[in-house]
Amino acid sequence: MAIGTLEVELLNAKGLRGTDFLGKIDPYVIIHYRSQERKGSVARDWSSITFGTQSSEYTSTDCVRKGKFNKTRILILQKAYDGGSPAWNEKLTFKVEYPGQGDDYKLIFNIMDHDTFSADDFIGQATIYVKDLLELGVENGVAELQPRKYCVVQADNSYCGEIQVGLNFTLKVEEDNGGEEYGGWNQSYY
Repeated sequence: MAIGTLEVELLNAKGLRGTDFLGKIDPYVIIHYRSQERKGSVARDWSSITFGTQSSEYTSTDCVRKGKFNKTRILILQKAYDGGSPAWNEKLTFKVEYPGQGDDYKLIFNIMDHDTFSADDFIGQATIYVKDLLELGVENGVAELQPRKYCVVQADNSYCGEIQVGLNFTLKVEEDNGGEEYGGWNQSYY
């Protein structure tokens, strides 16, 4: 059995619809791989908002990149972010064994809406099967699945957006210790 690391690059999503009264969402993702679970951060996307001063206008990306924020004179010129197209740009890792017990080689992405005063709402789910990726990674030492879009579906299997994810599997190289074993109760000579 080979052991390695599966790195999930959680990039962004588009077309997500909220269940809240006002339709605004604060999306985050819970990723499951077998018995492991990782939770991404709540997305705060300001890229669709335009900022401006009395003399000029900048997108939020320009403001951050060029240092154009003037705390006393910034005006928000477009509607506020509704959460439907979040950007996370984060990496989450899982310990992977291949071949392992069972035949359940899939990542399940549950997209949730963070609520402050009530239970978080389920937005949708995406599933990525990774058996072929792991098999290739065990054979070659590494395997990568370039970022691509996956459909997000609701509980009734209706389409509710898409999520962009990249995957990278790296095989853990076992160190050769000359046949000696260390640790464990039976090997202790105290």
